[in-house]
Amino acid sequence: MNIEHLKKELIEQKKTKFKGNIYHFSQINFSYNSNKIEGSRLTEEQTEAIFDTASYIPKSDNLIKLDDLIESKNHFKLFDYIIDNIDKKLTKEMLIEMNTILKKGTSDEDNPRYNIGGFKIVPNIIGLVNVINTSSPEDVEKDLDKLLDEYNKKEKILLEDIIDFHVRFETIHPFSDGNGRVGRIIMFKECLKNNIMPFIVLDKHKEYYMRGLKLYNQDPKFLIDTCLNAQDIYEDICNQLLNFNVD
Repeated sequence: MNIEHLKKELIEQKKTKFKGNIYHFSQINFSYNSNKIEGSRLTEEQTEAIFDTASYIPKSDNLIKLDDLIESKNHFKLFDYIIDNIDKKLTKEMLIEMNTILKKGTSDEDNPRYNIGGFKIVPNIIGLVNVINTSSPEDVEKDLDKLLDEYNKKEKILLEDIIDFHVRFETIHPFSDGNGRVGRIIMFKECLKNNIMPFIVLDKHKEYYMRGLKLYNQDPKFLIDTCLNAQDIYEDICNQLLNFNVD
């Protein structure tokens, strides 16, 4: 698959909003899966309806959290943001903007402890079992500066570098919420920027993905294999939806 062709089509299709193409698929698939991994109760069908019509299809009498609806819509805007900024280097300001887009209008925005639009001010951890400790609030900027400096200095970025960045970003956990979703969309952006097949981590592979994060420092193979599998799935969709010529 020609990644430059994929980049061009994502950019062009974003402008046209044409349905049934790789942009349309990526928006819905990414928003559904990345939010689902974090506990959203929206279905894929509901996510598609939100993207297509700014409404959703109720499936039962179960209540749908307003934040789930808002974050689904916000994720569409976040995807557009990375498409508009594919070739720009990662900065702290860009990371903050990504998190702000994702959390704008949610209940967290009204709670000063979440500090939406900035880094965390309250300590946090990852998981309740086999807990992963994260950077303290006072160390976030220093740790991010080091991570970004080391990453941006690399002459050639490989998939393994992007995955390693992701793990270190998640370990810093710079925001009060939204770290996983921002981290996963960074991987998509950086793959496109560096001519690497991007991928979407699927909710059905959440267990493998989380295990890979937790065991990465012991054996990175678990997470790398999960990402390679996600690459294969996305590439197959690309081959189906990008196999055309327009005069």
